[in-house]
Amino acid sequence: MAEMDDDELLDALGIEVAPLKLSSRTPREERIIAGFDDILRFHQAHGRAPLHGEARDIFERLYAVRLDQLRKLPETQALLAELDTPGLLSGMATVPVNVDDLDEDALLAELGIGDDPADQSDITVLRHVRSSVEKRAAEEIADRTSCKDFDKFQPLFERVEREMKAGIRKTLRFGGDASIASGSYFIVGGQLAYVAEIGEMIKTQSGHDDARLRVIYNNGTESNLLMRSLQKALFRDETGRRLTDTDMGPLFGDAPEPDDIASGTIYVLRSLSSHPFVAEHRELIHKIGVTGGKVETRIAGAEKDATYLLADVEVVAEYKLHNLNRTKLENIFHRLFGAAQIDLTIKDRFGHPVKPREWFLVPLNVIDEAVQRIRDGSITEVTYDPKTARLEG
Repeated sequence: MAEMDDDELLDALGIEVAPLKLSSRTPREERIIAGFDDILRFHQAHGRAPLHGEARDIFERLYAVRLDQLRKLPETQALLAELDTPGLLSGMATVPVNVDDLDEDALLAELGIGDDPADQSDITVLRHVRSSVEKRAAEEIADRTSCKDFDKFQPLFERVEREMKAGIRKTLRFGGDASIASGSYFIVGGQLAYVAEIGEMIKTQSGHDDARLRVIYNNGTESNLLMRSLQKALFRDETGRRLTDTDMGPLFGDAPEPDDIASGTIYVLRSLSSHPFVAEHRELIHKIGVTGGKVETRIAGAEKDATYLLADVEVVAEYKLHNLNRTKLENIFHRLFGAAQIDLTIKDRFGHPVKPREWFLVPLNVIDEAVQRIRDGSITEVTYDPKTARLEG
């Protein structure tokens, strides 16, 4: 029997050989269909469309984004009509994403669809896909909302920033101490973060302790991320830092320090300036200073010194102290009353604008209480609230 070629063998078996049809679809259309096939397979496996949400599987979330994007493309309704038997393209996403700000090219880029016919990448491979670390970091930022009571926290951030500048607080690389407590401050993602609340402790699947936090950021937003999420963000952030607590050290003691004053005076001044703002609030505006000599000598010539508002001053209180560390004490007053520092500009003798420092809108009785708390060491337990003009613990 003579050998038969392939065509003769198929003919003898009764198999009709149909000519191959060349696809009339463009590579772009093929990739759209391939991407939609993934969504259809998900629907067949789960009986529903893919949904958004942090608790969802990463692939489901990708399919949900892709489905939202496909609904926006004008050509998909006709192209996918025969495949879309479940009506996925006509449905609404349970948790829609905001893609209105993206043009068609941006949407296609997110889907991995290029306009170049030579680009044979499959739609199932998204271009510009971020690593899981980058994606989680972005989610932590995206989860933030506006802090409606930020006015309550803003003075805290302002105080902490002053404390860092004054050297009262230091920043340490996160990792040596990975604990997170209520009232802690961190620098993460270039922003100052304050842990305002810690929720009930829970156990993760791996057996670790975790809790939902309320974290306030100095840009006026807040987040309810998990404690372990914050720890991970701080670990992977090369600039992530923990802020140390305010540890002023001993203000008074038997052993003298290099900056100690053997016998010194805290003095409180009141300005006699005729400036309208000063005249209106004269009973509340005070300057707090420290000197190792005589107060009278220190304030001599006040009317010629912009530090004293170019006016005479009166001494309204003096406190004698011994073995006093001047730098630490001045830092304490700046930390305590910084939020109440007056914002006043005057012109010096040469007509140049000057902003005097160390004048505070604080009642005298509050300053007296602060000095007493400095004496007994309880000053670090209180803050000054400018709204109530009181020290609050």
